[in-house]
Amino acid sequence: MMDMRAWGEADACATLAPTAAHAGVTRPAGFRREPWRALALVFVVAAAASGCQSKSGASDVLDPSAIAAPTGQAGSAAAPAQQANSTVQSDSAVGSSALAGPPQGSATAGGPTSAAAAQANLTLGTGPTRVAMLLPLSAPGSAGENGRKMYDGARLAMADLGDKLLTLTIQDTRGDSGYAKDLAMKAITSGTAKAVIGPSELAATQHLAKLSGSKRPPVLALADNFAGGPGVYAVRLSEADSAAAGAAAIAGKGARKFVLMVPAGADSSAIESRVANALSIYGATLAVTLPYSATDGGAKVVSDMSSLVEAPDAVVVACGDGNPTAVLAALKAKGIPGKTVTLIGTDRWLERPMDPLYEGAYIATLDQGETGPIADRFKATYHYQPDMNVAYAYDMVALSAGIASAAGPDGFNKQVLENARGFRGSTGLFRFRADGSSQRSMPFFRVEKGQLKLVEKSTSGF
Repeated sequence: MMDMRAWGEADACATLAPTAAHAGVTRPAGFRREPWRALALVFVVAAAASGCQSKSGASDVLDPSAIAAPTGQAGSAAAPAQQANSTVQSDSAVGSSALAGPPQGSATAGGPTSAAAAQANLTLGTGPTRVAMLLPLSAPGSAGENGRKMYDGARLAMADLGDKLLTLTIQDTRGDSGYAKDLAMKAITSGTAKAVIGPSELAATQHLAKLSGSKRPPVLALADNFAGGPGVYAVRLSEADSAAAGAAAIAGKGARKFVLMVPAGADSSAIESRVANALSIYGATLAVTLPYSATDGGAKVVSDMSSLVEAPDAVVVACGDGNPTAVLAALKAKGIPGKTVTLIGTDRWLERPMDPLYEGAYIATLDQGETGPIADRFKATYHYQPDMNVAYAYDMVALSAGIASAAGPDGFNKQVLENARGFRGSTGLFRFRADGSSQRSMPFFRVEKGQLKLVEKSTSGF
């Protein structure tokens, strides 16, 4: 592991270590979960901004007092880093700090902050870098509950990292795609927001991805099943990412010939491209992609596979919004999975109750019960267990704070956000691609007796 005391040397540029706890943090032995350790994210961002490469691909953790930007870094990173230090040291005196406990009106008995309490605290922090966040705080049902969980995650990240670096303005989209689109358009054309986190409404996010123009601030979209677009980055795990990671993990074990079964539609090409690219790294090939419809019962697509591909090593089954069981039943009738053919599923299978037909399949997905080192602090502060909604929001605010600290308000650019080394957050290792999609390293599971059994703690990197 690289000794960051050599920061001044030409090759001592920080990158991301797979064992990091917060965004950009490598956790050495004896690491304690003080939130200020997450300030090491600035090293990752500073390295990306300066374009230098590390020989080891790892960074070590330094105390906040040791944080410094590379000489000549645009944006005068030293002053923001000092601000970050003073923020951490004075957390107990910051009224909006989540470490001091939930504000008046937030939930304290096992649930997220109420909509009324969230709407009463829509500006967090006093930093010079302005970031807009669009959340469905008052939406009905699960959408609103998830939005308020993301609000709580953002508050914790602001207390940990962002209070003196960011001014985070949160707006309620009400779960209305049209209204969310209007709020997002205002945010990206205001000239004040350096980045936009959200929205979570898919239709609104897809609209933003179609816009042209290179001078708009980046959008860190929180919508489910969003493929990404130039300058509009998909934060959440996508089915394409899950399918590619699962296929790559099996290819890494020696499988060479793969078949992809994917629902016919707009997302099929994205999944095909990602899987093919992932396999190519290991010298494996995607022999054929077979689109299927919900009406064919699965028999036709499996019959087509048998006539087109001789002795595949693995079959990847994506399902989109549909149910994969018809295809799985047809595969089972052909003895798949079996001793010679591996079955690979995706995270979207898990949106439904575990079916007996899933048995024996491998799935790469985020561990919904693991939110990294923020979990204990979050639960102690907000009195409920954080989920992935909390973690995604925390990571995006933490990433924004890291960029602001390392490169200043003008550091939100493609070079930094599309850093090939990626970032480590409470959701694991991730990076953004030029097309707006994200890639993640994640746990790899096998379905056994109706449960996910961990096979590997993470799929291999990018």
